[in-house]
Amino acid sequence: MKPLTDAEAASVVKESIAQIVPDADFTGVGPDDRFRDVLELDSLDFLSLVESLSERTGIRIDEEDYPELTTLADATRFLVGRSREATGTSPA
Repeated sequence: MKPLTDAEAASVVKESIAQIVPDADFTGVGPDDRFRDVLELDSLDFLSLVESLSERTGIRIDEEDYPELTTLADATRFLVGRSREATGTSPA
């Protein structure tokens, strides 16, 4: 497995949300907006998102990691960081 780039991680987050909320409109979601609020994701939707992200990336996401997944920017940073940890790659 190679580490994710920022673009790849953001794409995985958006695609995973789109699976859960097919009519999700990302035009109104900024990188630092809490997407759970903007897209009206409930707790079950969020758990489905976590499961999808984990399955699609192979990255283990524990409950204590959930605060890292509140915005697109945070989720992207989390996935890139964890993928680098998993591959032993240091940040560029």
